[in-house]
Amino acid sequence: MTIIVENIGKAYPRIKGRWQAIGVWLGLVAREQNWIIRGVDFRVGEGEAVGIIGVNGAGKSTLLKMISGTCVPTEGSVRTGGRIAALLELGMGFHPEFTGRQNVLLAARMQGLEREQATSLIPAIEQFAEIGEYFDQPVRTYSSGMFVRLAFSVATAVRPEVLIVDEALAVGDVYFQHKSFARIREFREQGTTLLFVSHDPGAIKSLCDRAILLGEGKMLLDGKPDDVLDYYNSLIARKEVVAGLDGEAYLGRSGNGKARIVSLDVSSRGYPANLLLVGAPLTIRLGILANEPIADLSLGFMLKDRTGYDIYGTNTWLRGEFRDLGKQPGEVREVCVEIPSLLVGPGSYSLTLALHSGADHLDDNYDWWDKAVVFQVVSNHELPHFVGACALQSRFEVRELLAAPSAE
Repeated sequence: MTIIVENIGKAYPRIKGRWQAIGVWLGLVAREQNWIIRGVDFRVGEGEAVGIIGVNGAGKSTLLKMISGTCVPTEGSVRTGGRIAALLELGMGFHPEFTGRQNVLLAARMQGLEREQATSLIPAIEQFAEIGEYFDQPVRTYSSGMFVRLAFSVATAVRPEVLIVDEALAVGDVYFQHKSFARIREFREQGTTLLFVSHDPGAIKSLCDRAILLGEGKMLLDGKPDDVLDYYNSLIARKEVVAGLDGEAYLGRSGNGKARIVSLDVSSRGYPANLLLVGAPLTIRLGILANEPIADLSLGFMLKDRTGYDIYGTNTWLRGEFRDLGKQPGEVREVCVEIPSLLVGPGSYSLTLALHSGADHLDDNYDWWDKAVVFQVVSNHELPHFVGACALQSRFEVRELLAAPSAE
């Protein structure tokens, strides 16, 4: 089944006060429109999987709501056919006082299933959701993970012609994510069309044939997942650097300004470090400017994962290096940090930079730059497979027993 989106747009009226609302209603004041998304035009072929990516507020969820029919477009049109299963918002359509079993019946009927068919699907839904005795408890007692399990189980109990998933699976635990992705892949093999919103580049690459990048309320790029993700990451990196060097406008940057980071370049093998393989080299080049003599100026960096957990950090003071960084005020000095092999697990990482006195920034914080750069690390098939936050070098060795154990 094909999805045809033609010049679609969604706007909401911008009302600044009661009198303006009355004026609009009487036709005395022109209606102001706040466009969430506009001018989006694409087609999805039968059985094709398309990933929708973009920063928060780009219009991804609004687009999927218009395609699924839960939101009416202001302009343009959407043409679909067949049965559509949409997992858009956590627990959408569930009544908090009803049990999971009762909500399953209600959701199945809302999807157009007959009562007998819905009843026959309950054992399979209960088994797939794996929420135990909570299946017969009110859903207001559920955790967000339980909501995801039940909602996904209901939405995919019968293979749909179109499956729309909007980031909800990110809330579930890793075990259920693997289970859900396995079902999605099974549906794909059977010809289901997939629209999938996710911030996980690995999921986009493994599930999708194409990717569409939304930004600034419009479609920026439509192409192969690798190409679109590379462009997306480059936009994010450029935005972080520009915003960071803009001084006070960047909320993630603080300091008294006695010393500043005035330039930043993060690369790998001469290319911008937007998407890296596990074990790739990383080069950080910074321009440092001291505005007054600082005897103990120290430059540090911290690598953090997507949850904000510190992966690795150090500074020049702790290493006993470059103790003269702040002794030539008014001159920009370039400092280069080389990481020969970035042995961290696949995922999203950010780089925090700091200029301070001595060992830490608690006493004198000259320039603290949080999330100066954000980049993605993906699996390297040339290295042995592993799971976790770091790629430790390890090996397995089997040694022969010197003597067989006694039967006694």
